Amino acid sequence: MSPYKNIINIAVIAHVDHGKTTLIDNMLKQTLSGRDVEKVTERAMDSNPLEMERGITIYAKCTSVFFRDTKINIVDTPGHADFGAEVERVLSMTSAVILLVDCVEGPMPQTKFVLSKALKAGLLPIVIINKIDKPDARIAEVLDEVYELFFALEANDEQLDFPVLYASGRDGWASTEVDGKREDLTPLFENILSYAKKEVVTENSEDEERFSMLVTLLMPDPFLGRILVGKVYNGSVNIGSTVQVLNLDGELLDKGKLTKLYTFDGLAKTSVDKVSAGDIVAIAGLSGTSVSDTICSENVDKPIMTTPVDPPTMSIRVSVNDSPFAGKSGTKLTARMIRDRLYAEVENNIAIQIVDSGDSTYEVKGRGELQLGILIESMRREGFEMSVGKPSVVFQYDESGKRLEPLEILIVDVDQEYAGVVMEKMSSRKGEVVNMQDFQDRTRIEFKIPARALIGYQGEFLTDTKGTGIMNHLFDSYDTYRGDFATRRNGVLISMNQGSATGYSLGNLQDRGIMFVAPQDAVYQGMIVGQHNRDNDLEVNITKGKQLSNMRASGSDETVKIATAKEMTLEEQIAYIADDELVEVTPDVIRMRKKYLDPVERKRFSKKKS
Repeated sequence: MSPYKNIINIAVIAHVDHGKTTLIDNMLKQTLSGRDVEKVTERAMDSNPLEMERGITIYAKCTSVFFRDTKINIVDTPGHADFGAEVERVLSMTSAVILLVDCVEGPMPQTKFVLSKALKAGLLPIVIINKIDKPDARIAEVLDEVYELFFALEANDEQLDFPVLYASGRDGWASTEVDGKREDLTPLFENILSYAKKEVVTENSEDEERFSMLVTLLMPDPFLGRILVGKVYNGSVNIGSTVQVLNLDGELLDKGKLTKLYTFDGLAKTSVDKVSAGDIVAIAGLSGTSVSDTICSENVDKPIMTTPVDPPTMSIRVSVNDSPFAGKSGTKLTARMIRDRLYAEVENNIAIQIVDSGDSTYEVKGRGELQLGILIESMRREGFEMSVGKPSVVFQYDESGKRLEPLEILIVDVDQEYAGVVMEKMSSRKGEVVNMQDFQDRTRIEFKIPARALIGYQGEFLTDTKGTGIMNHLFDSYDTYRGDFATRRNGVLISMNQGSATGYSLGNLQDRGIMFVAPQDAVYQGMIVGQHNRDNDLEVNITKGKQLSNMRASGSDETVKIATAKEMTLEEQIAYIADDELVEVTPDVIRMRKKYLDPVERKRFSKKKS
């Protein structure tokens, strides 16, 4: 029998950087014992290398804590809107959500998006106003904004009667009063036990004939292969039992025996002989099963329905790397390898769609630049080389054939002195002001703007606000196409030959624009080596060296100071390029280049386009 009487499944949702993962760290520390506590490092749930580097949660993950006689399964969810599909599918495993809201920023776009999904699914919320020890906290105002958000999302009476806690997730305490005791997280655990719905745990032998589980997450394992994570909705099952797999249409996909069963215990997975309804478990032994499939007994013929995921709004084109430096650092180069990897991603991530465009080119559709950039970065680290095109939005068409484009809700927080320049930029990109408010010396402006207007805007926004601005955006709806507008106003500097960049050439070209390469960097014909000061492209000889002679002239050998080359991340480069340009992605180097390397071909292509 289980060592606990009750199970509660709960998800923690919030906007990025509002403190979800840090709160879970302290929930684990205060419920684990002995050496298990020592294993809880900072942001312990962010185990993926990319998550640790960027300080964000990308993949939803499960853990559990034990409080009194109850097992609480906790799902840590991503906070960025680009990974919203991860949140949508894991909500189906839970009966309640902890909504974390920063006491200064208040409800942000991702808060609204995830909360709307949770309320529609009938989940009960517990609201935590986090980081209330900040000197600029707006506790009362933020709580009012939370209530306004619940009313706007049409929460029912039971959902509106949510408990409110005031906390510092970093310091590991929560209180039911703003000025209450600040000791530990016991008030949070007590509210979870009293407010969240408990799962019905059954362990009768008859239950094995009606076992069914919905696969929600995939966890690769080097020894066991694919591990399937999900909630057991009905019945129970033992190791060695024969089960079948049904897709959403009720079609039989696979049959097999379960080789391993796990439940979550703190940060570890515990091997068990049997799992029962109500628990979130992990299963191994079914290689052909993926997200949204139902694992069930052989006499079950109906799959478990799941919430449909919102469609992708942005796409990029991925193709084979055909630059002169192709194959120098990567090991996975062919179109077949790229294709297999992309389709493997579709099995794990239901928010990604792949379209084979022919000519060894694949259109990858997703939620945003960050999500697509994470996929390309993951492939790069796995040894892939590829060429990536400029992101474009996914258009739709109504019954009359009119083109519709995705619109985003953009919220910017800026110092008041920068509000004017941001509004000017947004206006030129077809943005409309929806709301505007001041608090302290900051201004928050809400825009409704075409999604394509935000491609590549992050860097420009940080420049305009001197690095002090914060911007967040979220898909709103499809609406009538807003018309054309210019985004990148500068041309690029293009290398006219192959070789190594020289300090002499870079020094002479500094007045022409901002350089992307440093001395001794390898370049080739057609590679983008800098940003031109003007709006046209310019071919430059960046490999030219100084003529050597035995004659000297006064002042001719003075030291030339070369400005540091501008470094851009993968996402920044993908967002920066124009329609006729590509990003060459390799394990060692990321470069920007023209689609047609030969200048004659470029002119021919531009004439055809015009």
